[in-house]
Amino acid sequence: MRIGSIINGEEYKEETRETMTANNPYNGEAVVDLALAKEEDLNKAIDNCYDTFHRTTKKMPAHERADILLKASELMGERLDDFAETITKEAGKPLQFSRAEVKRSMQVLRFAAEEAKHIQGDVIPMDAAIGGADRLGFTKRVPLGVVAAITPFNFPLNLTLHKIAPAIAAGNTIVLKPAEKTPLSAYKLVRLLHESGLPKGALNLVLGTGKEIGDPLVKHDKVHKVTFTGSLPVGKQIRKNAGFKKVTLELGSNSPNILFEDADLAYAIPSLVKGSFAFSGQVCISAQRIYVHQNIYERFLKEFVRQTESLTIGDPMNEETDFGPMINEDEAKRAKTWIDDAVNHGANVETGGEQEGTMLQPTIMTNVKSDMKIIAEEVFAPIVSVIPFTSENQVIQKSNDSTYGLQAGVFTQDIDRAFRVADQLEMGGVWINEISTYRQDNHPYGGVKQSGIGREGVKYALEDMTELKFYGIKRNS
Repeated sequence: MRIGSIINGEEYKEETRETMTANNPYNGEAVVDLALAKEEDLNKAIDNCYDTFHRTTKKMPAHERADILLKASELMGERLDDFAETITKEAGKPLQFSRAEVKRSMQVLRFAAEEAKHIQGDVIPMDAAIGGADRLGFTKRVPLGVVAAITPFNFPLNLTLHKIAPAIAAGNTIVLKPAEKTPLSAYKLVRLLHESGLPKGALNLVLGTGKEIGDPLVKHDKVHKVTFTGSLPVGKQIRKNAGFKKVTLELGSNSPNILFEDADLAYAIPSLVKGSFAFSGQVCISAQRIYVHQNIYERFLKEFVRQTESLTIGDPMNEETDFGPMINEDEAKRAKTWIDDAVNHGANVETGGEQEGTMLQPTIMTNVKSDMKIIAEEVFAPIVSVIPFTSENQVIQKSNDSTYGLQAGVFTQDIDRAFRVADQLEMGGVWINEISTYRQDNHPYGGVKQSGIGREGVKYALEDMTELKFYGIKRNS
């Protein structure tokens, strides 16, 4: 199969174009060939979005935007299996998790449809200021214009919709640049939204590399906002290139999970197995560091290892598979070197640690030190470290000892301690008696420190995809 960029509904996939192939991470089979966009295609896509915004979408009533989003959710439900299989083939995500991603994506569309009808402003009490007695004031939220959405491989449908759906709900137009490794989900999504009634020029797809397409997209004068999910180095470059544009950056993480001696291990352990190894740890808020009170450390570790070793590993297209490949062999090799480096400096591998091709076994490590890469950096792989602690202050200090701060989990039956610890954790979000990896599509999601700028979650993303505009009226006395 060969696909190309989609600009104003027209696909650009001539045989003369340079191509790239996206392969199945599990078996190496070709999934799709990409006809790569050129910078002139990108400029055409941006100009078309800019014109469509001023001609159409900024004037489109909220109920029409909502109806398009609802229709898209319905169509996606009809094609759930096709989208799920596409995600599994291009990303290597086990089918059960791909299916859950499609269902969440349908929900994001519904949330966006609801929020499109509730974009509100405020009436300002102008008479609260001296001289304001004869004046009225109110605010409206108005769409920005062209939004550049640059999306990652790990949730190729859901994270794309966390950018596209709020942008549509607000009345913006979008130029979408998906990850080169997972373009087919994005391609099918764009086609679906056009079929749902979205004006063709309101959403344009450009397929290309970050260097050739991503950089000029971010710098373009007609782009009003950039929303990106990906690595910290790329995020820093985007912020530098974006100038005065609005930016939302969802970057790295190194999520801690804290289990006090009264933690409910019957819930916490299976949840942390899933939170550590779902999609081979290639999740921003994957449980990377698990701090366990010394009184329950041995009991926790034994059962955590047992349940990890019970995971079904293999072909992600099988319904029973819990754990599949990493996105490519280079990433698996990189993670393996991190394991080996930690072992060479005294860490222990309790289970896993072996790598063959794109498959890296679920790996639990102990006796780790704070300067090891598996602790100090975002591992983005199926590697989790289990670390004992003795006191509340000690574990808070260890948890905060990171350049990242996205989400954390705290397990305790003591509600006072739960909130006391949560207040001191330097994170964008803290779950109490839930794993750091848990995310709903309607809560504010984003980090502090080097985990990013801004918030996603449909309502919160939508707010940053609008401008607050003030209107004032001077009445005759």
